[in-house]
Amino acid sequence: KQSSAERDGQQAAAQTLKDLFADAGLPVMDSTTHIVPLLVGDPVKAKKISDILLAEYGVYVQPINYPTVPRGSERLRFTPGPAHTEAMMKDLTKALVEIWSRMDLELAIAA
Repeated sequence: KQSSAERDGQQAAAQTLKDLFADAGLPVMDSTTHIVPLLVGDPVKAKKISDILLAEYGVYVQPINYPTVPRGSERLRFTPGPAHTEAMMKDLTKALVEIWSRMDLELAIAA
């Protein structure tokens, strides 16, 4: 309760992940919390991406589907913590870009 170092670290990690996702063209959704939502928009693809991340990259991420979120806004819910390094987050971003391509999902790379 006394220390804010952990909370500050978690907020910093969340911002770093949001920035990395955005820079890679991944559809990161706005969030003011430590949760980093990544829009997929399809429940089957969200589950498949979650499965690929776990099976091939050893990363667990929770897919969020209806009725928790409206249909068409299915997403992956990342919750980085203060112990997650920038290198880990860069590896995750790289993996997601590869998976996005494999699943024929579009990236929003800025010109």
